[in-house]
Amino acid sequence: MMNRVVLVGRLTRDPDLRYTPNGVAVANFRIAVDRPFSNQQGNRDADFINCVVWRRAAENLATYMKKGSMIGVDGRIQSRSFEGRDGNTVFVTEVVADNIQFLESKGSSQPRDQQSSGFQPNQNQNQNQSNQTQTNDNPFKDNGEPIDISDDDLPF
Repeated sequence: MMNRVVLVGRLTRDPDLRYTPNGVAVANFRIAVDRPFSNQQGNRDADFINCVVWRRAAENLATYMKKGSMIGVDGRIQSRSFEGRDGNTVFVTEVVADNIQFLESKGSSQPRDQQSSGFQPNQNQNQNQSNQTQTNDNPFKDNGEPIDISDDDLPF
């Protein structure tokens, strides 16, 4: 039997980091994952998937990722039940993450001009940078010529 799930999506809120009575870190989070097709209105719907991660990975997630950050989750689906405050049985299905990949650096989910870096270049530097970007838009652009790559050039 196999129970494996791999997801790539964005955090819908900041991870909720807590500690068990034994001091083990656990973080609950939800990610939005786009569906691979559009609905009748031409919009893409998303699924919102509850996840949980334990120990050091939970602490790292809460420290480095925030609402809107793109992450990859590798784990398994787990179902559990408990008795709610009203006495009814509550069923929960969630992804228990074995591995989480941070697919963006901290703060990169914001538009570039809204990021604060502490460095404010002067106007002339901004103009020089924009001129350089216009001439070097894509260094890998195909000029219609074959690319000469040997096996020694590849890292794998």
